[in-house]
Amino acid sequence: MSQLPKIDRQREHQANERTFLAWVRTCVALIGFGFAIARFGLFVRQLNTALARQELSPNPVFNSEDLGICLVIFGILTLALAAWRYNQAFLQIEQGNYQPNRLPIWVMTAAVMIFGILSLPLLLLRNPVPSSPRGQNQSLSRNVR
Repeated sequence: MSQLPKIDRQREHQANERTFLAWVRTCVALIGFGFAIARFGLFVRQLNTALARQELSPNPVFNSEDLGICLVIFGILTLALAAWRYNQAFLQIEQGNYQPNRLPIWVMTAAVMIFGILSLPLLLLRNPVPSSPRGQNQSLSRNVR
């Protein structure tokens, strides 16, 4: 049992819970961003098909659907890491020998930076929209007005 007074242990456990909830919010954001990125890629592809009247296939190696799925999986794995870290800190607080661990912070930082770098080509590289014959452009512009 810990030598700390009961109120101090209680504060430490509450701080541990707040940290865990911050991790959970991060996981929810990662999963939400992953879902949005994957669905937005489908939307852009459908919009491109509707406007250009030609189906464009996504890049088989790297596309927004794959990035979105990776973000969702990473969010789920991050949630598992958060629960493990919460339990580890809980046990250390109870034993009175809490040792901060910076490894999860560096892992999260590196992973989010990697996902950010991987998203840059999706923003910068765009599939060219094929030009349609003159008559189709005019009928499309009449429908838009």
